Amino acid sequence: MRLLKQLINDVDQNPDSILVLRQQTEQRLPSHQHEKAQLLLVFGGIAYLRTREKDFYIPSNHYIWIPENYPHNLMFNTQDLYIINIYFPGKNEESFYDELGIYPVSKLLLEMLSFSEKWQGNFFMDSWEYEFLNTLKNLLPKENLKKFSIQLPTTDDQRVNGILDYLQARLNETITLEETANQFGFSVRSFTRLFSNKLNITFIQYLKMLRIIRAMELIKDSGMNMTEIAYEVGYSNISAFSNNFQQLTNMRPTEFKSMSLK
Repeated sequence: MRLLKQLINDVDQNPDSILVLRQQTEQRLPSHQHEKAQLLLVFGGIAYLRTREKDFYIPSNHYIWIPENYPHNLMFNTQDLYIINIYFPGKNEESFYDELGIYPVSKLLLEMLSFSEKWQGNFFMDSWEYEFLNTLKNLLPKENLKKFSIQLPTTDDQRVNGILDYLQARLNETITLEETANQFGFSVRSFTRLFSNKLNITFIQYLKMLRIIRAMELIKDSGMNMTEIAYEVGYSNISAFSNNFQQLTNMRPTEFKSMSLK
């Protein structure tokens, strides 16, 4: 709790400043919020951001915009993850800033981050650094980038969490709705209703996202080729794997791999 209080104090003690923190300051802390909005940029790995409703997966070379006073906590499982946090004060007129969203880091944004790579700490109004960082923030909605769409819903229901653990452990197997329902003593109709009521998503949609998330981890952390990865996450058809990957991430697996290597 001491670290959490220190973080919130560091972020909010100067309400009018833009704060830049390059350490992995928020990982593994309890759910928290701050009065400033947060731009969290991820490089070199995959970060996991949890909210009350969903788990968000932030791949390398992507950022997440977190509105002010939005409860969240951050997790990751790779040692080479590099994170930049920029905390912005004040209300914003554009609706972009009112919604949590994950987007790819554009070439322009990357160049601006490179220019300011040694900046750390608070920057105040009337300084040129403040104006530069504020311009960076104003750029975000103007790029009109597609949101990264993998968002796994969460629940406190222990029955459902047991099913989710079961799926997680068997992603390389053939998994069907009927067999999974039978495994946990449900009819297909009751099982489908349980998923819909507790997670607001279908069984097939959840399983698809779970498989693509595991594929992203393997692309980043293993030496397997794409065909091997596809089989490892339960696909017998490399084309179907590639199409589903693009549907959920807006890029092909090979594109994601090239981004992860940057």
